[in-house]
Amino acid sequence: MVLRKLSAAAVGFSALVGLSACAPVVVVEPQPHATDPACADVMLRLPEVIGNHEKRKASSQATAAWGDPSAVVLRCGGEMPGPSTDHCVRADDVDWVSREGEGDTWIFETYGRSPSVELTLDTTKIAGAEALSALSAAVQQIEAERECVGAEDVNGEAPEGEG
Repeated sequence: MVLRKLSAAAVGFSALVGLSACAPVVVVEPQPHATDPACADVMLRLPEVIGNHEKRKASSQATAAWGDPSAVVLRCGGEMPGPSTDHCVRADDVDWVSREGEGDTWIFETYGRSPSVELTLDTTKIAGAEALSALSAAVQQIEAERECVGAEDVNGEAPEGEG
């Protein structure tokens, strides 16, 4: 009788594990340098939750996603971006270059870190500042080689009409 109960419990557990293994995986295209060891350091320190969005499994190395459907998608292993006129923001000592994506998304990419980390955020689900702050400790595992500068930093004064 005990053996039968154990067998039934084992079958029930197997079914539960099977169901959880069938949860949808977020398909994310990897960055070209996703195998860089620095990305592994970042991935090991990612939070399980950002805002009220839980981390989900992603399909590729050095990628992660939070929310169902995804509110935040992270890809590590990009080329370090060069100087840009795109808007740069600093969150918890990490510089991010931001640009508008498709629809309600914004794309943030670390500036001055190699490899770079890219985030795609659905702004209807999460605020950029909240996501950037939640991920800054993990991203800081990649040493900053450069930081964003404004026009006033380049030539010592702000362009006419600014400042």
